[in-house]
Amino acid sequence: MTALLRLLVVVAVLGLAGAAAAQVGSLVPDPSESEQREADPAAGQSDAELAQQAEALPPAFEDLGEWENLATRVEEALAAGRVSTQVLDDLRGQLTVWRDRFLSRQTINRDRITTLRDQIAALGDPVEDEDPRVTARRSTLSERLQRLRAPGLLAQEAHERADGLIAEIDTIIRDRQADTLRERVQSPLNPLGWAQALSGLVDGYGLIRAEVLSEWNNEIRRRSALEALPFSALYLLAAIVLLTRGPHWSERLQGRVTTRSKRGRGVWRFLLSLGTVVLPYLGVVALVQSIEILDLVGRRGALVLDSLPQAALMPILGHWMSRMLLFPTVAGAAPALEVDEDLRGPGARLIVLMGYVLALTLVLTAFMDATAFDAVPRAVLIFACGLALAVVLWRLARVLRTTNAEPAQEDEIDPAEADASQEHTPHGFRLIARRLLARALTLLAWIGVLAGLLGYVAAFELLVVPAAISLFVLGLLVILQRLSVDLYTLLSGIEDGAQDALIPVLIGFALSLFSLPVLALVWGARRTDLTELLARAQEGFAIGETRISPTDFLTFALVFAAAYTLTRLLQGALRSSVLPRTKIDIGGRNAIVAGTGYVGIVLAGILAITTAGIDLSGLAIVAGALSVGIGFGLQNIVSNFVSGIILLIERPISEGDWIQVGTEMGYVRDISVRSTRIETFDRTDVIIPNADLVSGQVTNWTRGNSVGRVIVPVGVAYGTDPKTVEDILLEIARAHPLVLANPAPAVLFQGFGENSLDFEIRAILRDVNWVLFVKSDMNHQIARRFAEEGIEIPFPQRDLWLRNPDTLRGPGAPQAPEGPVGDAARPADQSLATDTDPDGGEAG
Repeated sequence: MTALLRLLVVVAVLGLAGAAAAQVGSLVPDPSESEQREADPAAGQSDAELAQQAEALPPAFEDLGEWENLATRVEEALAAGRVSTQVLDDLRGQLTVWRDRFLSRQTINRDRITTLRDQIAALGDPVEDEDPRVTARRSTLSERLQRLRAPGLLAQEAHERADGLIAEIDTIIRDRQADTLRERVQSPLNPLGWAQALSGLVDGYGLIRAEVLSEWNNEIRRRSALEALPFSALYLLAAIVLLTRGPHWSERLQGRVTTRSKRGRGVWRFLLSLGTVVLPYLGVVALVQSIEILDLVGRRGALVLDSLPQAALMPILGHWMSRMLLFPTVAGAAPALEVDEDLRGPGARLIVLMGYVLALTLVLTAFMDATAFDAVPRAVLIFACGLALAVVLWRLARVLRTTNAEPAQEDEIDPAEADASQEHTPHGFRLIARRLLARALTLLAWIGVLAGLLGYVAAFELLVVPAAISLFVLGLLVILQRLSVDLYTLLSGIEDGAQDALIPVLIGFALSLFSLPVLALVWGARRTDLTELLARAQEGFAIGETRISPTDFLTFALVFAAAYTLTRLLQGALRSSVLPRTKIDIGGRNAIVAGTGYVGIVLAGILAITTAGIDLSGLAIVAGALSVGIGFGLQNIVSNFVSGIILLIERPISEGDWIQVGTEMGYVRDISVRSTRIETFDRTDVIIPNADLVSGQVTNWTRGNSVGRVIVPVGVAYGTDPKTVEDILLEIARAHPLVLANPAPAVLFQGFGENSLDFEIRAILRDVNWVLFVKSDMNHQIARRFAEEGIEIPFPQRDLWLRNPDTLRGPGAPQAPEGPVGDAARPADQSLATDTDPDGGEAG
């Protein structure tokens, strides 16, 4: 009974404990549910809440209506085809702004889209017996992904639309330019056109004069002009001073500074010579301002005045450039453009004349535009200016074809070798470039004149005027190149060979690249064409779904360069500071330093790609396709690369080891990823692929330590006491300082040779690198001791038997007895026996 009561009490207690645990469990949330809610905040939300959040997303474009209006207006203008080129340029500029805006909008929500794609990928592909919650979750995420992708997709569509409209506008403008070049007018040789041109000049002058008189007759304008007259006088005085005295002041300052300072005279003279350009140009600007401030010129006169500063810059540059190009800027130095001394004066006058003709052309063009010249008189005046330019270009081409290069002496260099070497020198390259430029100028001058005579005056103007302006650009390029040489000389202190040094050459190359857009503008390219190229470059290029822009590439290059520099610094610290304080041998140190470099380069590449934001997932298919071909084409390189890594890890050989690979023997000097460099005893380098070191047989004489064995073969004549020889050889071996006492050296009686008793000295050296010197020392000792002991070192002897000795004698010679012919049977000078060395070579 008592036991039964105790059992009932225990059951009651257990029941109360279970109820309490259930109550506590109801208060504590399920860990799995809490983890799920923490991992996905939207998991517990209803579909209505998710839809409401989706509707709250920002719109794709807030300015969509403005863009649609502009695009529609451009499309209607292109369809009409009656819009002027100026209006098309304005519309193109607006489209370019919108296109850049759409390009930047294509990356909207990129990070969020990546996250949603990862979430959908984590849910996996749909299956038949899938949990409804997973299906609902995938559907919700997919819908949200589509909503987030919508702005980028719409921006891409709008970008393509803007890009297409810009391409249509460019096509129309280029077609109009081509039509202008193909337009033909009356030939300028027709005398009727001369009279019309003269009449047009007189009428144009009359129109401008009438505008000036009209402004003067206006009482208000006349009073305002009289009030501004003092300021106009000041501007006029400044213009006269700058135009007449400015170049003289600049030249005097150049003379004083360059005579006082010898170092960097070329740099200072260039900087001070700019005064001969700046001061006269400011004088022309002041002259124009003195006229414009009176406000008496009309619209036509203002157009002509506005062209004066640009036109006056041409002869000013002509004077400055002729001095900088054809005459030495510093006493004793060569000019920037090397020509014969007797052609410097004519060449300088031609450059100045070209500047004045260009200035006249620019002023006449502005005058004809302002006074609305007809096509025929316009063609006559343009042809006259162009013909003068063509003559100047032709004469300059003749100057450029000459050079003051001194030919090599005929008795020093072969002419064929001289020509071949001249083409590969910097001077030869510059000479070839000048000759090509001279031929191009001659060709342009003749073709332009011929086109002008046939009535294609627009084409004539497009050929001759840009050619003359291009000469100014190229001349400025040569002057800046000389300035870079002078700067290099000033900063480095190196004068000999400074023109052909690397840094000035790189600066000249960069200047040439920067001059290309300028030359493109000179030859008729529009600024919109250059901006289009820049926009295309900013967009980058696409490989699959991956787009790489110049910004990404620049970021990649900078990050990789920084990481690579840090890797090199770490390698230097390990090589010089850390590893020398450890007990690791030299081979292990080199392996650690090399391995650190390879790992650092790989990490630098990964870090640079990640920082630049380049998505390489789109390149997986392309890389897979290329890997097959690359695998076949580069299998040897890959094999050597893997073998190099094995060598660095296992270290069967190390730098400084004495190894033998096949027939090559020498010291290991460098182990790279692809190959290993061995320095032979002849001091020649042998490059061995790493695959040969891993798969082939390699003998390492110094692996682990430098202890090694030397074997010295010795032969004595028959009849010598072998024991005596053995004692002598053993004594010589034990006496050598590089021979180890333990294990002790040994002398072996190898056998009975063809001509000698053969012995060998076998000894262990403390440093096998001296094996050749030890063998030489032992041979010297053996020769000395054998001579002292009277032991003979044999050499092979042979007896010759003659079958018919009578045939070797002439008629009437005495008969010789038959038998062996040896040294004792004939004089020494008739002996036929030969001595050979032990290796079988003939000794005498």
